[in-house]
Amino acid sequence: MRLWSRTGIGYARCSREEPHWAALGAEVAVKLFQLAFAYLRHRPLNTFLNVILLALGVAMIVVLLLFSAQMEDRLTRDSRGIDMVIGAKGSPLQLILSSIYQIDMPTGNILLADAKKLIGHPMIKTIVPLALGDAFRGFRIVGTEHSYLKLYDAKLAQGELWSKPLDAALGATAAKKTGLKLGDTFTGSHGLGAGGGEHEAAPFKVVGILAETGSVADRLVLTGINSVWKMHEHHAENETHAESDEGKEVTSLLIQYRTPLAGASLPREINSQSAMQAASPAFETARLLSLVGFGVDTLRAFAIVLMASALLSMFIALTNTLDERRYDLAIMRTLGAGNGWLFALVLLQGVLLAGLGALIGIALGHLAAQLLGMWFNITQQMAFTGLTWVKEEFWLIAVAIGVGIIAAILPALRAYRTDIASTLAKE
Repeated sequence: MRLWSRTGIGYARCSREEPHWAALGAEVAVKLFQLAFAYLRHRPLNTFLNVILLALGVAMIVVLLLFSAQMEDRLTRDSRGIDMVIGAKGSPLQLILSSIYQIDMPTGNILLADAKKLIGHPMIKTIVPLALGDAFRGFRIVGTEHSYLKLYDAKLAQGELWSKPLDAALGATAAKKTGLKLGDTFTGSHGLGAGGGEHEAAPFKVVGILAETGSVADRLVLTGINSVWKMHEHHAENETHAESDEGKEVTSLLIQYRTPLAGASLPREINSQSAMQAASPAFETARLLSLVGFGVDTLRAFAIVLMASALLSMFIALTNTLDERRYDLAIMRTLGAGNGWLFALVLLQGVLLAGLGALIGIALGHLAAQLLGMWFNITQQMAFTGLTWVKEEFWLIAVAIGVGIIAAILPALRAYRTDIASTLAKE
């Protein structure tokens, strides 16, 4: 028995009497693929619209996946090892954003004398003080102790750490963007943005440059707390109590617990019995992610609408193509093509549309993420890149292919049930 299928590209011969079934099956599969592609190419505008509609939905979801994954990873990495932040009363989220992520203004300052009362507390393992308020070309100047570097496993790439007032060590990104090198001097300005008054009377000297850590430390100019105090001295009488704590302030304290049980009682103790405020990085980060997640969910819903529209558009296009090609399909049946081959032909068109849309969407999503990351880089915000891959993208490709199959299943069934006699009679 011999089956002949007219493909429009050529003829594929299938014979049960021939010994090489695998080779013949591969030949027929190639012919089906060529014919399906030819049908799609025959209507380029419809094919383009269907592919681009699905690609836009996929691209948007890819950007959201990359953004969510990298943001969560960055927030988790920057807050790692910090159990609690103590600062001036105000917004707990603002305290966390300013003290850990360095992306907001502080809630205020606290007295150094009050901060020192916590030294030796039985529930506290380590205290890392911070003094904030100034920046250099958008990179925050942070007065702190060498123990701050241990939070991010930061190591020196060049030079040494600060040891004298107005010595500074630059994070890898800060050094790269500002162009500062060992021995260079610079002056800080008040606030995070441009236009703040510069402290020309207290220039910093670069004594060290840190190796890249992939954390918030890369974007900081680190110095001693006494450097920040010296930078803000405006009256000579301040020198008379340089060795005392009178009037001196710090912005916040980064705390590590000695025992997990401290999380149940220490924040409440500080909030109720002092003029300071305690905030939990884990809780506030989760709240921040939920706030960001609302916007992400909204965009994701819009992307799903685009994909649903692509499904409907592909269904209409495949149905119209089937109506236009009913006579061709009937001729193929008379030449020996089975119902299963016709079903596979229409189904393959849907898979090709979806597969092409998915691949283009993945590429567009990564390109958009990379461009967005370049903009973040210019504005010195969170590091973001499109040159990475998240495992959810595999599922996204599978979903896109599923959309193509769903769109093609009804037209494919109609092709499967094509009545040769009635179709040829109509012609």
